[in-house]
Amino acid sequence: MTAAVPLRIIRGDATSPQAKGPKIVAHICNDRGGWGKGFVLAVSRRWPQPEHDYRDWYRHRAANDFALGAVRLIGVQPELWVANMIGQHGTRTGSSGPPIRYPAVEQCLHILGDQALARGASVHMPRIGCGLAGGSWDRIEPLIQTGLCARGVQVTVYDHGE
Repeated sequence: MTAAVPLRIIRGDATSPQAKGPKIVAHICNDRGGWGKGFVLAVSRRWPQPEHDYRDWYRHRAANDFALGAVRLIGVQPELWVANMIGQHGTRTGSSGPPIRYPAVEQCLHILGDQALARGASVHMPRIGCGLAGGSWDRIEPLIQTGLCARGVQVTVYDHGE
């Protein structure tokens, strides 16, 4: 059994991961094919591949696994991947509350943990699900602890400085 590792929160830019070795930059996507606000803009400025892959994945969703809880890793550099994680239903708060779907985020983080362990990679992310998705860090952080940190995956969360 792998020893749990502490969650690290630092000031910085999650699209510029601060670690040696293989790395995965993880973020939450919606299930409606929308890509154009929030952290994805920083991802697209740095690497075009994750947006292209997400749009193609959505476009062909009838024939693939595109749904809440699904994860796709896209290689953007040697030993660097971006994880598009479908953890948000729609893009707006409505009668069913904010777009975040905690069970989907939990499933995504478990899959991400498997992928990170298989690659020997650390995981880097903003405070996923807490921006446009409307989620609460008090509910997201324990999911990260269980899905990643408790399994021995090094995780760094970046608070973007203004």
